[in-house]
Amino acid sequence: MITLHLARYTISLAPLIALEEAGAAYDLRWVDFKAAEQRAPAYLAINPKGRVPSLQTVRGILTETPAILAFIAQSFPEARLAPLGDPFAFAQVQALNCYLASTVHVAHAHRARGSRWADDPAAIAELTRKAPEVVTQVFELIERDLPAEGWAVGGAYSIADAYLFTLAQWLEGDGADVAKLPKVLAHRERMRARPAVIRALEIEKG
Repeated sequence: MITLHLARYTISLAPLIALEEAGAAYDLRWVDFKAAEQRAPAYLAINPKGRVPSLQTVRGILTETPAILAFIAQSFPEARLAPLGDPFAFAQVQALNCYLASTVHVAHAHRARGSRWADDPAAIAELTRKAPEVVTQVFELIERDLPAEGWAVGGAYSIADAYLFTLAQWLEGDGADVAKLPKVLAHRERMRARPAVIRALEIEKG
């Protein structure tokens, strides 16, 4: 059995969507960030990084969203959540997922979690001030290559769509200039219409 450790309104929505798309049998373990459960010994024994998501499998625990998404896609090939038979096409999906993890998510974190990078209140305030500009810029690179219709990479729906959708949910909260991102917004609306996404959003609400 797969167990997904997740928190509400975090990036862990992406693997939850992927599990729903795959029709997987899975359990959920909610991590309460308001109660700082991600820093409690019980959770740190699962993920010493103190982050979500974490995925418990029969072979061990996986962390990091791109790795978890790839595992889901490869574990349920019949769901066709990635072009597994084409190494280059799969690498393209992973390239977008790595960019989302290393750049887009980090830009978002500067708004509310500046203390990860600075101690000086003035420096933290500057990170927060600049976050809307930076988030807009990193999404503009996605906007440039995103198709006007369909899905993010190679025309077929993939785990990259779930990841992109989750981050795009936060655009307005980050103060991004969404007028510059019409294709990203259109993609977000297409995602919201998918049955698996609807189910995942209902699960997230609790």
